Amino acid sequence: MTTAGRDLLSNVDAAFEEAASYTRHPRGLLDHIKACNALYRFEFPVPRPDGSIEIVSAWRAEHSHHKLPTKGGIRYSAEVDEGEVKALAALMTYKCAIVDVPFGGAKGAVQIDPHRYEPHQVERITRRYTHELVKKRFIGPGIDVPAPDYGTGEREMSWIADTYLALHPGELDGLACVTGKPVTQGGIQGRREATGRGLSYALKEVCSHADDMRALGLSPGLQGKRVVVQGLGNVGYHAARFCREAGAIVIAIAEREGGIRKDAGLNEEDVRQHRDATGSILRFPGAEDIATSDRVLQLECDVLIPAALENQITDLNARDIRAKIVLEGANGPTTSEGERVLHERGVLVVPDIYANAGGVTVSYFEWLKNLSHVRFGRLEKRLRAATAGRITDVIERVAGRPLSDSERGLLLDDVDELALVNSGLQDTMIRAYQEIRETKRRHAGMKNLRTAALVNAIDKVARAYQELGIFP
Repeated sequence: MTTAGRDLLSNVDAAFEEAASYTRHPRGLLDHIKACNALYRFEFPVPRPDGSIEIVSAWRAEHSHHKLPTKGGIRYSAEVDEGEVKALAALMTYKCAIVDVPFGGAKGAVQIDPHRYEPHQVERITRRYTHELVKKRFIGPGIDVPAPDYGTGEREMSWIADTYLALHPGELDGLACVTGKPVTQGGIQGRREATGRGLSYALKEVCSHADDMRALGLSPGLQGKRVVVQGLGNVGYHAARFCREAGAIVIAIAEREGGIRKDAGLNEEDVRQHRDATGSILRFPGAEDIATSDRVLQLECDVLIPAALENQITDLNARDIRAKIVLEGANGPTTSEGERVLHERGVLVVPDIYANAGGVTVSYFEWLKNLSHVRFGRLEKRLRAATAGRITDVIERVAGRPLSDSERGLLLDDVDELALVNSGLQDTMIRAYQEIRETKRRHAGMKNLRTAALVNAIDKVARAYQELGIFP
């Protein structure tokens, strides 16, 4: 286990213990909730183009079986290790509970840098990994349902689904074995951008509370908020996009090669196209280059969104953070020591276990869609249109005039799958934050939102175990 993996697991466990101190659950139940229930570690050979054989390490951790299936992404990273996988699986348990998604937490990883392999090699690794999970029953629609994570995406999820179905011919619900698939392969509209969109919904809800914003010296709402984003991957890109579309100004973006700053605002799509063309976000027209990603984190702003990897804000740099709000897009970007320093300085940290739960929320919707075998909105589309038409007729009779095209459009606009997904996601993020905020308000002396969120998670998981009759 590397130092980074050990530190992340230690941070997760420390946060759990802090929250547990606010509950009245017996120690044995708390220990059971905290422990990783099952871990499968394995290795397999991968032929290299030069004829050599590389031995690849891989894991799948199922942290909690209080609800089934378990759920969690698959990470491809050369730096990943067992401690990181177990920590991320624990975070998934708490995250699902916080947003009331009925899954236990899980996580998987393959210790490779996918950029070092040709696509056909990545496919071979992905299919072999899936075979191993099937052999040990660590994957299945009612057992364990993976999803994309760092280093994986729709392509890998389609390979996993195809491999699973090949090994389970005729399984009616087989497509529900994995989420984050391409829409044409059983995926759902809105899944790709779900984590970033969920971050924007979370930030909008956080900023809607005037008293909280006043304490930070900010005005309510997202309009004009200066945002710094670390990471221009799927999460960071979409978080930047939806925050900008809601009225915020993205003044800086950081990537591995450094960062760029433009106080008038950056457009994330233009930056991504520049990076695709040049291999770097640096030297973006009209923007100032910043030498390192660390220095971007220290820029003065209203909202900092670390959307890269874990352990980015520590006790070593937390005193240099000049944001009013830290909205955690990545998993575990702030260490427990770093968060303590931020709290002392009055920075509001919106924790990952709530803020980036958009991905698993929409994954849940995709899983439901696969099990029902019906596209969301299909059954009720005509009924909605007929109902809206009758309402329009009544309004026109009462008003004594025909409605304008724009007025009719408000009533008759078709509600498609994407609209339903986004509506469900927004409602989930709003409700979850209100619960977290209320828990923090009830407990005098509670330091941060992370503790409040974890108290909610522990209570919900404990209730599930008690209802199963496992604990009194």
